Amino acid sequence: VPFINYLLALQKSQLLSDDLVNGVEIRCEEKGSCPSGCHLSGEQSSPIPVLLEVSRVVPLYSLIQDNITKEAFKSATMSSYWCAGKGDVIDNWCRCDLSAFSKDGLPNCSPLRQPILRLAPNLEPSSTTVALEWMDVEPLIGCKVSDYIIQHKRVEDPSEAEIYTGEVLSLMDDVFSGLSSSCVVAGKRTGDHPQSVVYSVVFKCLEPDSLYRFTLAAVDNRGSHTESSFVSVRTSCPVVDDSRAEEIADRVYNLYNGYTSGKEQQMAYNMLMEIAPPLLYRVQHHYNSHYEKFGDFVWRSEDELGPRKANLILRRVETISLYCRSLLRSTHIQSRTDTMAYIYCRSEEGGLPSMWHGSLHERRALCMEKLMSLQRNTYSNTKLR
Repeated sequence: VPFINYLLALQKSQLLSDDLVNGVEIRCEEKGSCPSGCHLSGEQSSPIPVLLEVSRVVPLYSLIQDNITKEAFKSATMSSYWCAGKGDVIDNWCRCDLSAFSKDGLPNCSPLRQPILRLAPNLEPSSTTVALEWMDVEPLIGCKVSDYIIQHKRVEDPSEAEIYTGEVLSLMDDVFSGLSSSCVVAGKRTGDHPQSVVYSVVFKCLEPDSLYRFTLAAVDNRGSHTESSFVSVRTSCPVVDDSRAEEIADRVYNLYNGYTSGKEQQMAYNMLMEIAPPLLYRVQHHYNSHYEKFGDFVWRSEDELGPRKANLILRRVETISLYCRSLLRSTHIQSRTDTMAYIYCRSEEGGLPSMWHGSLHERRALCMEKLMSLQRNTYSNTKLR
């Protein structure tokens, strides 16, 4: 196994010690000598290790007795692990060799890892809200993360050319500072290990039933960007008040029923044009469920309002996706309100230059837990309790 892979595997199994790079001490038992036909066999018996035990975990270089050799081995090990073998560890950063510079003249012996964006597991996306999170990629030694860049855009057609890049936000300058809209809030918390940090961003004013693409990249203290990771998610179908939809369907039937005056026709037209398309689609469903024997909704609207006005009304539901239309045809739709907790952070520092060259960890932020209420629908073809 390559030495660096061995160290990486060991790192995953336990937390790093104060010496940062760990190894194992191996104890062997002697079990006889080489066979007589072996060219290594001689007067001295050669032990054959057959049992290996890990007695304790220590830095590999601490097993070396000679101080000069130990320091050289420690320096080489630290360089290999933290600086890709192309620089020296000085305190908590890498001093890159002259050969470890990129084409733009920046040192690149300890590049940042790509941050992995994901949906926040504790906050399910709703029709208007999506929560995302990622692990901080700043290493203990090496480049520092000075900022994260978050980009989001509504994707009308996934196959279209990406001419519109969407809205680009700086986690530090826009979100933590409070300069961005209140529709976007960010937070941070400690991860599974004491030294790990998890950042989160909540988008609260999105369009229902829409496909969004969120992109994340880290910026190091030299201004270099990592490769981006992205998440695509479709927001839930629009929330409808089913009781109100049924009430409107009854009112429309009463306005259409019998002789309809011009005033009643205008009232019905105004009512159907003012409500949101999902609610209009649900009104049509209830009307046909209760009163179709007197003529379905489309035919009665054309008969009472005329083809032109009826067409203006019916065209409004064409923006609803086929998936949401199928849900809006459910027998029962129940509304509910979920209360979700999220972390909200605001920077305590004002007036800092936008070109920050330090670490995000050095920026002070006041964080608190807040609650948000999310409206959701439950769809069923059987009666809901």
